[in-house]
Amino acid sequence: MGNDNKPLNHLAIIMDGNGRWAKKRHLPRFMGHRQGMDNIRKIALEANRLGIKVLTLYAFSTENWARPSEEVNYLMRLPIDFFDKFMPELQENNVKVNIMGFSDELPEKTYEVTQRAIADTASNTGMILNFAFNYGSRAEVVYAVKKIAKRVQNGELNPNQIDEEMLSDNLLTECLKPYDDPDLLIRTSGEERLSNFLLWQLAYSEFEFTDKLWPDFNADDLRQMVADYQKRERRFGKV
Repeated sequence: MGNDNKPLNHLAIIMDGNGRWAKKRHLPRFMGHRQGMDNIRKIALEANRLGIKVLTLYAFSTENWARPSEEVNYLMRLPIDFFDKFMPELQENNVKVNIMGFSDELPEKTYEVTQRAIADTASNTGMILNFAFNYGSRAEVVYAVKKIAKRVQNGELNPNQIDEEMLSDNLLTECLKPYDDPDLLIRTSGEERLSNFLLWQLAYSEFEFTDKLWPDFNADDLRQMVADYQKRERRFGKV
């Protein structure tokens, strides 16, 4: 894929603009979310074709619970619909599903479906389709710090032993190693902020922003952004 020294192993996307897509068409917001769900399939299959190893999608944040309950309930049904509809295709393409977030807070049916998707694709060896669902980066860092603090409290660990690698090992992205840090972050819909997404992991990632709303973002857009990424020089703070 591209030139040899610039593999794009981990792509992260903030899928933004479903509501605005619907509003522009005088449709209810949930129609935008449905269209956005269908687009996940297209973009995931294209990312898989491009040889990307991990695709992380910001699907539902810890802050999204504050939306109207009707919308939240609909968003909680989307994973059920998504896996019902697309699981055969994911299997066919050897895609492995991972759900990253505080899944114990999800409604029972949503939780069961996501866990089943993880179990059913566990032996697949292709791209990891990683949904950040009920995910928030600050909550994730607090969770990691608590896990490490417990080991210090139990006398298993000296505070001086705590380093960046140890913190990384206790984050929710640990299961994605060695590709836990995204190479490229894309955000759709013209917004240019991180919205509490992968704050630790994005320290040296490249960013691409597009005005396109998520349901309109297509395989050509993705290929173009991957090509742009491969022209960039990543220095990781060095000269």
